[in-house]
Amino acid sequence: MAALMRRAILPLLLLALVACAWVAPFDAPAGEKVDAGLKRALVSFATARALNGAISVAQGTELSLQPAGVGATFAPGQLLDPVNDLVERFSDLMLGASVLFGAQKVLLGVGSYWPISTVLSLVALAWAALWWRRRRIDPWLSRLLVLFLMLRFAVPAVTLASDRVWQQFLDQDYRVSQQAIDATSSAAASTEATAVQAAPAPHGVLEQLRRWLARTTDVRARFDELEQMLERATEHLIRLMVVFVLQTLVVPVVLLWAMWSWTRSLFESP
Repeated sequence: MAALMRRAILPLLLLALVACAWVAPFDAPAGEKVDAGLKRALVSFATARALNGAISVAQGTELSLQPAGVGATFAPGQLLDPVNDLVERFSDLMLGASVLFGAQKVLLGVGSYWPISTVLSLVALAWAALWWRRRRIDPWLSRLLVLFLMLRFAVPAVTLASDRVWQQFLDQDYRVSQQAIDATSSAAASTEATAVQAAPAPHGVLEQLRRWLARTTDVRARFDELEQMLERATEHLIRLMVVFVLQTLVVPVVLLWAMWSWTRSLFESP
């Protein structure tokens, strides 16, 4: 009974897939999901570049003041070097994620190209006819069927399934971490602006010394505050890296392997 059901179901399944290849009900939703993912990656990339730029300026800032003729130089921004290295790696990862989303967009267009649907239709009809008439199906025909099924449906199916995983498990982490990185970037830019302010105008010796001490203490305090914020942001940077690695690499590869194995088990069996 099970064998009879399989013999009847497989041709019907192929006919449904051929119809979907031409009607393309999944292509437009998959394209929207890719565009949304690309936008998220670009936003995170822009935030990372802004944060990297602000930290780099802060790292190179040296305060050189001469109250009452006495020179003093310090570079508090050098304390931010370890975090800046992580930000640079995060920026590279966001660039890679953007490239992967762009490649996914191109592959969606390739899969929906009409010659692929045409060849898939011919191969599927030939395979279904041989299967229904209990004729021997050459292995090359089964492999060709699996290949064109993957070319036509793998990218939209994996895209929609990956987005479902994103909505269910990753979206909240992304929103929280992205907001934290945005806040840290704004704080870094504010500290940078404070650090590069011009030296106070000449006054009396005591007034100049008082202003220098106040400014030095303020800048040091702001750098200490920024360092603490960046240390807290490290967790969010790592979380965002995990989120994008999962969405653009791990989950798609697992889903692609599962789809390939399932398709082969259906159409390449003796």
